[in-house]
Amino acid sequence: MILVTGAAGFIGSNIVADLNEAGRTDLVLCDLLRQGHKWLNLRKRAFAELVPPAELFDWLRGPGGRRITAVVHMGANSSTMASDGDEVMQRNFRFSCQLLDWATTAQVPFIYASSAATYGDGAQGYEDDFAFPQLRRLLPLNLYGWSKHIFDLAVVERRNRGEALPPLCVGLKFFNVYGPNEGHKGAMQSVVSKVFRSITEGEPVTLFRSHRPEYADGLQMRDFVYVRDVCRVVLHLLAQRQGFGIFNLGSGVARTWVDLASAVFAAMGRPPEIGFIDMPEALREKYQYYTRADIGRLRGFGYNADMETLEAGVADYVTGYLSRPDSYR
Repeated sequence: MILVTGAAGFIGSNIVADLNEAGRTDLVLCDLLRQGHKWLNLRKRAFAELVPPAELFDWLRGPGGRRITAVVHMGANSSTMASDGDEVMQRNFRFSCQLLDWATTAQVPFIYASSAATYGDGAQGYEDDFAFPQLRRLLPLNLYGWSKHIFDLAVVERRNRGEALPPLCVGLKFFNVYGPNEGHKGAMQSVVSKVFRSITEGEPVTLFRSHRPEYADGLQMRDFVYVRDVCRVVLHLLAQRQGFGIFNLGSGVARTWVDLASAVFAAMGRPPEIGFIDMPEALREKYQYYTRADIGRLRGFGYNADMETLEAGVADYVTGYLSRPDSYR
């Protein structure tokens, strides 16, 4: 059985979908559905058990825990605007440490979500070198990025001290992920989803103006990665069973926000019409103007499949999901 935390969330539910498509239904899902439509992310899925996070460790100490053969830990408060440090520390750091301890004792593979937000403004580059001195130099710009960074540090410290770890222990630094099953995220949805909604509702499509002279409006750059590529990497890792690393997971290509919005217009068969608005002042000092994943280490770990181009990924998302009455995977 495979344990997937954050299983009703955006990336987690897509991983569950890929596992189902690979014939795996022996899945234990951990998440909170709460009120709203998050449950729709799992409506088409098959699984053995759904366990709330508060009950997970009691469940793992019971007979079910002895049947878990791998852990895919995607659960977190993923809001880059989160401000409750105690809540974020509990969910993103302490819970992760407890789950790492359990996977170490059980000696089962452990794959977890880190984030490109750990890189801060990018001044230290985007090479996923998990050597401790290099990792320590990173300065995340928000609470979410910091919570992911300190867990990365804790994992690497354990390895450097020669302490026990799971046989496969891998962190994935997700860059800008987009794709189906993100409707519950509200303001944290990808810009693909937001642009599609604006076009559909006849509203202006606007991007942030640049507040740095070296970047023209809308030409700030990001590494956009389709969620289907994320899932393929996770399934590849589950087949490895042993190894250690913290790997960037992006497309390996930096594209502009104008490129992204234009790809949505193209997928909808419309000419691009893009305006610009000032970036909120509270965001300006925390804004990343350029990100690009160096995925060489991931390639070195044996993942050699091509990543979707921005245009292909956006077209699949728009035509295969957003444009349909049932947009859920």
